Amino acid sequence: MTESPSFEELFRGCRRSAVHLEMRDAYTKADPAFADWQAGVDLDPAERWADRHAIVTGATKRGVRVRRARIVSTPVSEYIRFEHAVTDGLNIAAGEDVRWLSRRVATGISLPGNDFWLFDSRLVVVNHFDGEGENMDIEVTEHPEVAKLCDAAFEAVWQRATPHAEFTPAK
Repeated sequence: MTESPSFEELFRGCRRSAVHLEMRDAYTKADPAFADWQAGVDLDPAERWADRHAIVTGATKRGVRVRRARIVSTPVSEYIRFEHAVTDGLNIAAGEDVRWLSRRVATGISLPGNDFWLFDSRLVVVNHFDGEGENMDIEVTEHPEVAKLCDAAFEAVWQRATPHAEFTPAK
């Protein structure tokens, strides 16, 4: 079995586009950054996640279009409020375009069963999480039908979603 490529390798190999669809209301609740945010600690996302920020910034500066869409329950969870709070300083600052879609509006969209990254419309990295939102493993595939499903799902979400600057995470 071959080892999965790293986040850095995936972005280094990407030439045109990287899209990420997130569909969970919580991830890695034991994340120290989430705990700090809950405690009122002022976070500098670009500093806190400097490696990730540098990888995405490098890709966007090379001309890779990086987009992220998040399907969320409304009212949103505390974890989603945390994600929203750090999005400007992390994702937007790195050159990503981010949109949010209420789960209520997503009903008519055919979605894959898991979060994923899709690189250059051909390489799919599927994220597998446990019931508590902890990352279990990733699955990498270039199966054309899987890439087609993920591409269509992302674009359908993107068309309905609200740009980050216009989305307010209601409690």
